Amino acid sequence: MGAGRVFAYGAAAGLIGDLLLGDPRRGHPVAAFGRAAGAVERVLWRDHRGWGALHTAVCAGGAVALGSVAARAVRTSPAASAALTAAATWAVVGGTSLAREARTIGQALEAGDVEAARARLPHLCGRDPQALDADGMARAVVESVAENTSDAVVGALVWGAVGGVPGLLGFRAVNTLDAMVGHKSARYRRYGWASARLDDLAGWPGARLTAVLAALAGPDPRGAVRAWRADADRHPSPNAGPVEASFAGALGVRLGGTLSYGGRVEHRPVLNTRGRAVGTQDVERAVRLSQRVTWLALGVCAGARLLMSTRSSSSAPSSRSARSLGNARLLGNARLLGSARLLGSAPSLRGPWSLKWGK
Repeated sequence: MGAGRVFAYGAAAGLIGDLLLGDPRRGHPVAAFGRAAGAVERVLWRDHRGWGALHTAVCAGGAVALGSVAARAVRTSPAASAALTAAATWAVVGGTSLAREARTIGQALEAGDVEAARARLPHLCGRDPQALDADGMARAVVESVAENTSDAVVGALVWGAVGGVPGLLGFRAVNTLDAMVGHKSARYRRYGWASARLDDLAGWPGARLTAVLAALAGPDPRGAVRAWRADADRHPSPNAGPVEASFAGALGVRLGGTLSYGGRVEHRPVLNTRGRAVGTQDVERAVRLSQRVTWLALGVCAGARLLMSTRSSSSAPSSRSARSLGNARLLGNARLLGSARLLGSAPSLRGPWSLKWGK
Protein backbone atom coordinates (compact mmCIF):
# COMPACT_ATOMS: atom_id res chain seq x y z
CA MET A 1 0.00 0.00 0.00
CA GLY A 2 1.57 3.25 -1.15
CA ALA A 3 1.71 6.58 0.66
CA GLY A 4 -1.34 7.83 -1.22
CA ARG A 5 -3.54 5.00 -0.03
CA VAL A 6 -2.15 5.22 3.49
CA PHE A 7 -3.23 8.85 3.70
CA ALA A 8 -6.58 8.26 1.99
CA TYR A 9 -7.56 5.36 4.26
CA GLY A 10 -6.14 6.95 7.38
CA ALA A 11 -7.73 10.37 6.83
CA ALA A 12 -11.11 8.81 6.04
CA ALA A 13 -10.93 6.67 9.17
CA GLY A 14 -9.92 9.70 11.23
CA LEU A 15 -12.87 11.75 9.98
CA ILE A 16 -15.24 8.87 10.67
CA GLY A 17 -13.73 8.60 14.16
CA ASP A 18 -14.35 12.32 14.70
CA LEU A 19 -17.92 11.89 13.46
CA LEU A 20 -18.61 8.99 15.82
CA LEU A 21 -16.59 10.05 18.86
CA GLY A 22 -16.10 13.79 18.64
CA ASP A 23 -13.55 15.37 20.95
CA PRO A 24 -12.93 13.86 24.39
CA ARG A 25 -13.85 16.12 27.31
CA ARG A 26 -10.53 15.35 29.00
CA GLY A 27 -7.11 14.42 27.76
CA HIS A 28 -7.45 15.83 24.24
CA PRO A 29 -4.05 15.91 22.46
CA VAL A 30 -4.59 19.51 21.33
CA ALA A 31 -5.28 20.55 24.91
CA ALA A 32 -2.08 18.80 25.99
CA PHE A 33 -0.19 20.72 23.30
CA GLY A 34 -1.76 23.93 24.53
CA ARG A 35 -0.55 23.28 28.07
CA ALA A 36 2.95 22.55 26.79
CA ALA A 37 2.93 25.73 24.67
CA GLY A 38 1.77 27.71 27.70
CA ALA A 39 4.67 26.34 29.73
CA VAL A 40 7.12 27.35 26.99
CA GLU A 41 5.56 30.81 26.90
CA ARG A 42 6.07 31.26 30.64
CA VAL A 43 9.78 30.62 30.14
CA LEU A 44 10.34 32.60 26.95
CA TRP A 45 7.93 35.51 27.08
CA ARG A 46 9.44 38.89 26.32
CA ASP A 47 7.78 41.85 24.67
CA HIS A 48 9.80 41.16 21.53
CA ARG A 49 9.16 39.58 18.14
CA GLY A 50 12.32 37.51 18.25
CA TRP A 51 11.34 35.73 21.44
CA GLY A 52 7.89 35.14 20.03
CA ALA A 53 9.43 33.65 16.89
CA LEU A 54 11.50 31.33 19.07
CA HIS A 55 8.35 30.27 20.92
CA THR A 56 6.67 29.48 17.59
CA ALA A 57 9.68 27.55 16.33
CA VAL A 58 10.01 25.47 19.50
CA CYS A 59 6.32 24.56 19.73
CA ALA A 60 5.45 24.08 16.05
CA GLY A 61 8.81 22.49 15.30
CA GLY A 62 8.37 20.12 18.20
CA ALA A 63 4.98 19.00 16.88
CA VAL A 64 6.40 18.38 13.41
CA ALA A 65 9.38 16.51 14.86
CA LEU A 66 7.09 14.32 16.96
CA GLY A 67 5.03 13.49 13.89
CA SER A 68 8.14 12.68 11.88
CA VAL A 69 9.51 10.34 14.54
CA ALA A 70 6.17 8.55 14.86
CA ALA A 71 5.79 8.22 11.08
CA ARG A 72 9.31 6.82 10.69
CA ALA A 73 8.69 4.30 13.47
CA VAL A 74 5.81 2.69 11.53
CA ARG A 75 6.93 3.34 7.95
CA THR A 76 7.58 -0.35 7.23
CA SER A 77 3.98 -1.30 8.08
CA PRO A 78 1.25 0.18 5.84
CA ALA A 79 -1.45 -0.86 8.30
CA ALA A 80 0.33 0.84 11.21
CA SER A 81 0.98 3.93 9.07
CA ALA A 82 -2.70 4.17 8.16
CA ALA A 83 -3.67 3.73 11.82
CA LEU A 84 -1.26 6.49 12.85
CA THR A 85 -2.68 8.78 10.15
CA ALA A 86 -6.20 8.00 11.38
CA ALA A 87 -5.27 8.81 14.97
CA ALA A 88 -3.55 12.05 13.96
CA THR A 89 -6.48 13.09 11.77
CA TRP A 90 -8.96 12.43 14.56
CA ALA A 91 -6.78 14.41 16.97
CA VAL A 92 -6.41 17.52 14.82
CA VAL A 93 -9.83 17.92 13.14
CA GLY A 94 -12.79 19.32 15.05
CA GLY A 95 -15.72 19.22 12.67
CA THR A 96 -18.04 17.28 14.98
CA SER A 97 -17.45 19.56 17.96
CA LEU A 98 -17.91 22.60 15.71
CA ALA A 99 -21.26 21.30 14.46
CA ARG A 100 -22.39 20.30 17.96
CA GLU A 101 -21.64 23.69 19.50
CA ALA A 102 -23.23 25.58 16.61
CA ARG A 103 -26.38 23.45 16.76
CA THR A 104 -26.66 23.84 20.54
CA ILE A 105 -26.70 27.62 20.16
CA GLY A 106 -29.01 27.45 17.16
CA GLN A 107 -31.52 25.28 19.03
CA ALA A 108 -31.50 27.67 21.99
CA LEU A 109 -32.16 30.59 19.66
CA GLU A 110 -34.99 28.78 17.92
CA ALA A 111 -36.54 28.02 21.31
CA GLY A 112 -36.32 31.70 22.22
CA ASP A 113 -33.85 31.07 25.03
CA VAL A 114 -31.48 33.94 24.31
CA GLU A 115 -29.74 33.70 27.68
CA ALA A 116 -28.86 30.02 27.14
CA ALA A 117 -27.46 30.94 23.72
CA ARG A 118 -25.39 33.73 25.28
CA ALA A 119 -24.01 31.36 27.89
CA ARG A 120 -22.96 28.90 25.18
CA LEU A 121 -21.54 31.31 22.60
CA PRO A 122 -18.06 31.61 24.25
CA HIS A 123 -17.57 27.87 23.63
CA LEU A 124 -17.59 28.64 19.90
CA CYS A 125 -16.09 32.10 19.40
CA GLY A 126 -14.64 35.08 21.23
CA ARG A 127 -17.50 37.52 20.67
CA ASP A 128 -19.02 39.42 23.60
CA PRO A 129 -22.40 37.68 23.92
CA GLN A 130 -23.98 40.37 26.07
CA ALA A 131 -23.63 42.83 23.18
CA LEU A 132 -25.58 40.59 20.78
CA ASP A 133 -29.26 39.97 20.20
CA ALA A 134 -30.60 36.70 18.76
CA ASP A 135 -29.86 37.62 15.14
CA GLY A 136 -26.42 38.91 16.09
CA MET A 137 -25.58 35.61 17.75
CA ALA A 138 -26.87 33.68 14.75
CA ARG A 139 -24.58 35.73 12.52
CA ALA A 140 -21.64 35.11 14.86
CA VAL A 141 -22.31 31.37 14.74
CA VAL A 142 -22.51 31.26 10.94
CA GLU A 143 -19.25 33.24 10.65
CA SER A 144 -17.53 30.93 13.15
CA VAL A 145 -18.77 27.82 11.34
CA ALA A 146 -17.43 29.17 8.05
CA GLU A 147 -14.02 30.17 9.38
CA ASN A 148 -13.53 27.03 11.48
CA THR A 149 -14.46 24.75 8.60
CA SER A 150 -11.19 25.93 7.11
CA ASP A 151 -9.17 26.14 10.33
CA ALA A 152 -10.44 23.01 12.08
CA VAL A 153 -10.88 20.66 9.14
CA VAL A 154 -9.91 21.56 5.58
CA GLY A 155 -6.55 23.18 6.35
CA ALA A 156 -5.47 20.12 8.33
CA LEU A 157 -6.46 17.79 5.47
CA VAL A 158 -4.52 19.91 2.97
CA TRP A 159 -1.32 19.77 5.02
CA GLY A 160 -1.88 16.09 5.76
CA ALA A 161 -1.99 15.45 2.02
CA VAL A 162 1.23 17.41 1.59
CA GLY A 163 3.21 16.20 4.59
CA GLY A 164 1.44 13.20 6.10
CA VAL A 165 1.33 12.95 9.89
CA PRO A 166 3.95 15.72 10.41
CA GLY A 167 1.83 17.99 8.21
CA LEU A 168 -1.32 17.24 10.20
CA LEU A 169 0.32 17.90 13.56
CA GLY A 170 2.26 20.92 12.32
CA PHE A 171 -0.83 22.65 10.98
CA ARG A 172 -2.80 22.11 14.16
CA ALA A 173 0.15 23.34 16.24
CA VAL A 174 0.41 26.56 14.21
CA ASN A 175 -3.35 27.14 14.35
CA THR A 176 -3.42 26.55 18.10
CA LEU A 177 -0.52 28.91 18.69
CA ASP A 178 -2.33 31.62 16.75
CA ALA A 179 -5.40 31.11 18.95
CA MET A 180 -3.23 31.35 22.07
CA VAL A 181 -0.87 34.24 21.32
CA GLY A 182 -1.78 35.64 17.91
CA HIS A 183 -3.85 38.52 19.30
CA LYS A 184 -3.47 42.27 18.88
CA SER A 185 -3.36 42.79 22.62
CA ALA A 186 -0.73 44.62 24.65
CA ARG A 187 0.85 41.34 25.72
CA TYR A 188 0.92 39.60 22.34
CA ARG A 189 1.19 42.38 19.76
CA ARG A 190 4.92 41.64 19.37
CA TYR A 191 5.30 38.23 20.99
CA GLY A 192 2.47 36.68 18.95
CA TRP A 193 3.43 38.28 15.64
CA ALA A 194 5.32 35.23 14.32
CA SER A 195 2.53 32.81 15.25
CA ALA A 196 -0.09 35.00 13.58
CA ARG A 197 1.90 35.41 10.37
CA LEU A 198 2.77 31.71 10.19
CA ASP A 199 -0.89 30.85 10.69
CA ASP A 200 -1.83 33.15 7.80
CA LEU A 201 0.69 31.37 5.60
CA ALA A 202 -0.30 27.85 6.66
CA GLY A 203 -4.01 28.60 6.34
CA TRP A 204 -3.82 30.14 2.86
CA PRO A 205 -4.33 26.97 0.74
CA GLY A 206 -7.00 25.49 3.01
CA ALA A 207 -8.99 28.71 3.04
CA ARG A 208 -9.05 28.90 -0.78
CA LEU A 209 -10.05 25.26 -1.08
CA THR A 210 -12.81 25.79 1.49
CA ALA A 211 -14.13 28.78 -0.43
CA VAL A 212 -14.14 26.82 -3.70
CA LEU A 213 -15.90 23.83 -2.16
CA ALA A 214 -18.46 26.04 -0.39
CA ALA A 215 -19.32 27.53 -3.76
CA LEU A 216 -19.64 24.08 -5.33
CA ALA A 217 -21.61 22.53 -2.47
CA GLY A 218 -23.84 25.48 -1.56
CA PRO A 219 -27.30 26.28 -2.90
CA ASP A 220 -26.09 29.36 -4.82
CA PRO A 221 -22.69 28.78 -6.49
CA ARG A 222 -22.85 31.98 -8.53
CA GLY A 223 -23.68 34.02 -5.47
CA ALA A 224 -20.76 32.48 -3.61
CA VAL A 225 -18.28 33.29 -6.38
CA ARG A 226 -19.69 36.81 -6.75
CA ALA A 227 -19.41 37.56 -3.02
CA TRP A 228 -15.92 36.05 -2.88
CA ARG A 229 -14.66 38.19 -5.74
CA ALA A 230 -16.35 41.36 -4.53
CA ASP A 231 -15.86 41.28 -0.78
CA ALA A 232 -13.17 38.80 0.36
CA ASP A 233 -10.32 41.31 0.15
CA ARG A 234 -12.21 43.75 2.36
CA HIS A 235 -12.04 41.41 5.36
CA PRO A 236 -9.13 42.10 7.75
CA SER A 237 -8.10 38.42 7.68
CA PRO A 238 -6.55 37.15 4.42
CA ASN A 239 -7.98 33.67 5.02
CA ALA A 240 -11.28 34.28 6.81
CA GLY A 241 -12.29 36.74 4.08
CA PRO A 242 -12.62 34.26 1.17
CA VAL A 243 -14.23 31.61 3.37
CA GLU A 244 -16.83 33.85 5.01
CA ALA A 245 -17.63 35.64 1.75
CA SER A 246 -18.12 32.34 -0.08
CA PHE A 247 -20.35 30.98 2.70
CA ALA A 248 -22.34 34.22 2.74
CA GLY A 249 -22.94 34.10 -1.00
CA ALA A 250 -23.71 30.39 -1.00
CA LEU A 251 -26.29 30.78 1.79
CA GLY A 252 -27.68 34.07 0.48
CA VAL A 253 -27.00 36.00 3.71
CA ARG A 254 -25.02 39.03 4.82
CA LEU A 255 -22.06 38.53 7.13
CA GLY A 256 -19.65 41.00 8.70
CA GLY A 257 -20.59 44.38 10.11
CA THR A 258 -20.20 45.64 13.66
CA LEU A 259 -18.96 43.19 16.29
CA SER A 260 -17.33 43.23 19.71
CA TYR A 261 -14.30 41.28 20.94
CA GLY A 262 -13.18 41.56 24.56
CA GLY A 263 -14.85 44.95 24.94
CA ARG A 264 -13.29 46.24 21.70
CA VAL A 265 -15.81 47.20 18.99
CA GLU A 266 -14.89 46.56 15.35
CA HIS A 267 -16.73 47.75 12.26
CA ARG A 268 -16.03 45.24 9.53
CA PRO A 269 -17.19 45.48 5.91
CA VAL A 270 -20.37 43.65 5.03
CA LEU A 271 -19.85 40.46 3.00
CA ASN A 272 -22.41 39.72 0.28
CA THR A 273 -24.33 42.98 0.40
CA ARG A 274 -27.05 41.46 -1.81
CA GLY A 275 -27.94 38.89 0.84
CA ARG A 276 -30.53 39.07 3.60
CA ALA A 277 -29.89 39.32 7.32
CA VAL A 278 -28.90 36.09 9.06
CA GLY A 279 -31.69 34.28 10.88
CA THR A 280 -31.66 31.49 13.42
CA GLN A 281 -32.57 28.97 10.70
CA ASP A 282 -29.32 29.75 8.91
CA VAL A 283 -27.25 28.14 11.68
CA GLU A 284 -28.36 24.65 10.62
CA ARG A 285 -27.89 25.54 6.94
CA ALA A 286 -24.31 26.65 7.64
CA VAL A 287 -23.55 23.46 9.59
CA ARG A 288 -24.82 21.28 6.75
CA LEU A 289 -22.78 23.23 4.22
CA SER A 290 -19.71 22.82 6.45
CA GLN A 291 -20.23 19.06 6.57
CA ARG A 292 -20.54 18.80 2.79
CA VAL A 293 -17.36 20.84 2.38
CA THR A 294 -15.56 18.53 4.83
CA TRP A 295 -16.23 15.36 2.87
CA LEU A 296 -15.52 17.03 -0.46
CA ALA A 297 -12.20 18.24 0.96
CA LEU A 298 -11.34 14.69 1.99
CA GLY A 299 -11.97 13.53 -1.58
CA VAL A 300 -9.87 16.32 -3.08
CA CYS A 301 -6.96 15.90 -0.66
CA ALA A 302 -6.95 12.10 -0.82
CA GLY A 303 -7.12 12.24 -4.62
CA ALA A 304 -4.25 14.71 -4.77
CA ARG A 305 -2.14 12.55 -2.46
CA LEU A 306 -2.89 9.45 -4.55
CA LEU A 307 -1.93 11.32 -7.72
CA MET A 308 1.36 12.49 -6.19
CA SER A 309 2.10 8.96 -5.00
CA THR A 310 1.33 7.51 -8.44
CA ARG A 311 3.61 9.99 -10.18
CA SER A 312 6.37 9.32 -7.69
CA SER A 313 6.14 5.55 -8.15
CA SER A 314 6.01 5.85 -11.94
CA SER A 315 9.23 7.86 -11.97
CA ALA A 316 11.05 5.40 -9.72
CA PRO A 317 11.66 2.75 -12.44
CA SER A 318 13.22 5.39 -14.65
CA SER A 319 15.65 6.29 -11.90
CA ARG A 320 16.53 2.65 -11.33
CA SER A 321 17.02 2.17 -15.06
CA ALA A 322 19.34 5.16 -15.20
CA ARG A 323 21.39 3.81 -12.33
CA SER A 324 21.55 0.39 -13.98
CA LEU A 325 22.67 1.95 -17.25
CA GLY A 326 25.35 3.92 -15.43
CA ASN A 327 26.59 0.78 -13.69
CA ALA A 328 26.68 -1.08 -17.00
CA ARG A 329 28.76 1.70 -18.57
CA LEU A 330 31.19 1.69 -15.68
CA LEU A 331 31.53 -2.10 -15.92
CA GLY A 332 32.12 -1.86 -19.67
CA ASN A 333 34.75 0.81 -19.20
CA ALA A 334 36.53 -1.29 -16.56
CA ARG A 335 36.58 -4.27 -18.89
CA LEU A 336 37.91 -2.14 -21.74
CA LEU A 337 40.58 -0.70 -19.47
CA GLY A 338 41.65 -4.21 -18.47
CA SER A 339 41.86 -5.26 -22.12
CA ALA A 340 43.95 -2.21 -22.97
CA ARG A 341 46.39 -2.98 -20.21
CA LEU A 342 46.73 -6.51 -21.47
CA LEU A 343 47.58 -5.12 -24.89
CA GLY A 344 50.17 -2.78 -23.41
CA SER A 345 48.31 0.41 -24.44
CA ALA A 346 47.41 1.62 -20.94
CA PRO A 347 49.57 4.83 -21.15
CA SER A 348 47.38 6.21 -23.93
CA LEU A 349 44.39 6.19 -21.53
CA ARG A 350 45.95 9.02 -19.57
CA GLY A 351 45.13 11.54 -22.29
CA PRO A 352 42.49 14.28 -21.66
CA TRP A 353 39.87 12.48 -23.75
CA SER A 354 39.92 9.57 -21.28
CA LEU A 355 37.85 11.69 -18.87
CA LYS A 356 34.87 11.43 -21.24
CA TRP A 357 35.11 7.70 -21.04
CA GLY A 358 34.55 7.70 -17.34
CA LYS A 359 31.20 9.59 -17.54
